[in-house]
Amino acid sequence: MEKVKLNNGVEMPVLGFGVMQMMGAECEAAVTNAIEAGYRLFDTAELYGNEQAVGNAIKKSSIAREELFITTKFGSKEAGYEKTIAAFQKSLMLLQVDYIDLYLIHQPFGDIFGSWRAMQDLYHEGKIKAIGVCNFLPDRLMDLIVNSGFTPAVNQIETHPFNQQIETQQFLKDNNVQIEAWGPFAEGMNGVFTNEVLTAIAAKYNKTVAQVILRWLTQRGVVAIPKSARKERMIENISIFDFKLSDEDIQHIQTLDTGKSLLFSHRDPAIVKWMSEYGWLTS
Repeated sequence: MEKVKLNNGVEMPVLGFGVMQMMGAECEAAVTNAIEAGYRLFDTAELYGNEQAVGNAIKKSSIAREELFITTKFGSKEAGYEKTIAAFQKSLMLLQVDYIDLYLIHQPFGDIFGSWRAMQDLYHEGKIKAIGVCNFLPDRLMDLIVNSGFTPAVNQIETHPFNQQIETQQFLKDNNVQIEAWGPFAEGMNGVFTNEVLTAIAAKYNKTVAQVILRWLTQRGVVAIPKSARKERMIENISIFDFKLSDEDIQHIQTLDTGKSLLFSHRDPAIVKWMSEYGWLTS
């Protein structure tokens, strides 16, 4: 598995496994199958309600803990120093591990500076290997960096063929922050799996559209966390390192970029209110 090096030297797999909207036994079985398929990066969140299922699968696995990279997140209702500490301790207990590899602020709302101080303390105590954020637009991220003096290792944002985040990726690179894609398949929207550009490229390499998308992301240096409940799809999604897209292919994929979210804007006051009161919508 290819890896990227974060700004503190920690190495992170470039391809992982997401578990949003998976619950209980289904989630545990999916993570078990993903481990068997070769995945070592697993992405969950307090708000997904499945941290214990992920932890169960990890605990039953024969894979050494240090070979796994576990990411979790806390929501807007857990923003603030003391709430974040409590949320972290709960996640640690549910995941049944001694440390978290990557801990993320799920949404850029609430007392994020209080949370960021708590995360730094946990990081310095060795309970977290790296800390980062999700869904931070460049202005919010710069505000956090400048006014905290501590740069996030990762920003997990919506990234897929219809919202490619090219300028944002450059901004993140310039500020030594790793981009990570949630929703790499655009949540199945815009007919992504039957798109003419993507299907033509897939046929050229005798690959699936999903494999082309994941290869396009990882080739750009974007960490991706696809999700599937089917083991054959898990194997398919991880089997992307035996081919390389040409510059021409990448240029064709760039023509699909709309430059905006397919789902919602983090600058929409109604969305901000909703996420602040209820915690999340997606990712």
